[in-house]
Amino acid sequence: MSGLLPEGEDLRRAVRWVSEHLQDDPAQPLGKIVQEAVFKFDLSPRDADFLINFYRQAQAGEGSGEISGG
Repeated sequence: MSGLLPEGEDLRRAVRWVSEHLQDDPAQPLGKIVQEAVFKFDLSPRDADFLINFYRQAQAGEGSGEISGG
């Protein structure tokens, strides 16, 4: 499970921030939210790639029931 957790406090904060924004408005474009998070939390390109891949996998998993809301 530790492979799913991002390294670095800024990246953890960015994941939390993106998650909150997606919960508030799931229709928001993922790329736009990630771009905002990259600037807000001063993330590296590697961290930005992690965020994009993390949320794309999460969105793909929602359709198959892999991710639950509780």
